[in-house]
Amino acid sequence: MGKPLFYEILEKPATSCIIGICSAIWFYIQKKNIGYSHVGLSYETAVEGHHWRIITSAFSHISILHLVFNMSALWSLGVVEQLGPMGLGVEFYLHYTLVLVVLSGLLVLGAYHVLISKFKIEYFRRVTAVGYSCVVFGWMTILSAKQPSSKLNLFGLLSLPISFAPFESLIFTSIIVPQASFVGHLSGIIVGYAIGWGLIGGMNNYWAVSMLGWIVVVFVLSLKRSGLFDFHFLEIESVTDPSLPSVRILASGNGRSLQISSLPVIGADVV
Repeated sequence: MGKPLFYEILEKPATSCIIGICSAIWFYIQKKNIGYSHVGLSYETAVEGHHWRIITSAFSHISILHLVFNMSALWSLGVVEQLGPMGLGVEFYLHYTLVLVVLSGLLVLGAYHVLISKFKIEYFRRVTAVGYSCVVFGWMTILSAKQPSSKLNLFGLLSLPISFAPFESLIFTSIIVPQASFVGHLSGIIVGYAIGWGLIGGMNNYWAVSMLGWIVVVFVLSLKRSGLFDFHFLEIESVTDPSLPSVRILASGNGRSLQISSLPVIGADVV
């Protein structure tokens, strides 16, 4: 007999929170009748400055089946949180979830750029990626690198050797789900191997909090620049070089302001 669900939730607190967040976002999207094209990640919208979509696309899903499939797989992979003695655990899970969300999204955009600019496949200019499966594939890959002898159980029906699970799942989902993002899933696998093999490492609480802070800053600034939300406390002004923004934070009530200006760096390329 397995453990009661309550105890499993206590053993997988981070996984449970992420599942709760994704579920709440799905219900909110349904209630507000928001289309996935408004929150998903595409090359075209990224070029327009909608960098916030790297985050919203990861935590949004287009259907209840899509949500259930990803969250069921994520729940199985939550075993990472229980492997603290093996160098994994809750902190590792939280730290590298941030890495997986951001780097897999950037890798998807990089792949789209190559496919569009080098191979002239214009289809990838507007194709929209939505869902947490990049991160799911990333954790599947990390487990395959860290615990190659273990097995992955999906839905209580399918048991896969974890060492082969990433590519088996990649082929399986591509066959049964025609709209599945092959590029997105493959990006999660690549980032997962980079983490599992130690090519991306050294994450601790300091770097995780710093990374989270920069994610919040870029998220808010890109929302402001894209014109979707008007943050009255934050103004973005152009300077001599329009590619270098000046950020001014206004203090309410006293008429004073704190202004932070970006200065051009001689000899540096601004990307």
